[in-house]
Amino acid sequence: MKRLIFVRHGKSSWDFPVGDKDRPLKKRAYKDAEHVITAFKAHLDFHLEIFSSPAKRARTTAELFKTKLNIEDQYFHISPELYTFDAEVVLEFIKNTENNFDSLMLFGHNPAYTELVNRLGSLRLDNLPTTGLVSIVFQSESWSQIQTGDTRLYLAPKHLR
Repeated sequence: MKRLIFVRHGKSSWDFPVGDKDRPLKKRAYKDAEHVITAFKAHLDFHLEIFSSPAKRARTTAELFKTKLNIEDQYFHISPELYTFDAEVVLEFIKNTENNFDSLMLFGHNPAYTELVNRLGSLRLDNLPTTGLVSIVFQSESWSQIQTGDTRLYLAPKHLR
């Protein structure tokens, strides 16, 4: 069994004259992350391997989860391939992941994440919101063989406030 957990980065701030990759989170994103992390903890009974886009907004969101979920450094990775808005690039990353990782938590960007949640899971979303989390379970032993899975969890900050 394989489990994918998609987390879209927290709400980013446009208040600073920086490039896309360097945009920080808004204050609201920290509160949203707290709500989602608290709700997710109740479902966390498995080991996680975290991979994040290097974009500041995604990396910061991932670091908040890492800290609050007590994930050790060796299970936390920054992956340049995840700084993309293209679902095919993210899917290729997933399918090339080592099979000794059973549960992947990926932090990244739309529209890629909404597209993949809809393509791979059993729950249709119009949009995966910022700091939104979706967990999908696959009856496969190989990342390269995953197709359609069962969406087991959807957490949106606005439902948790």
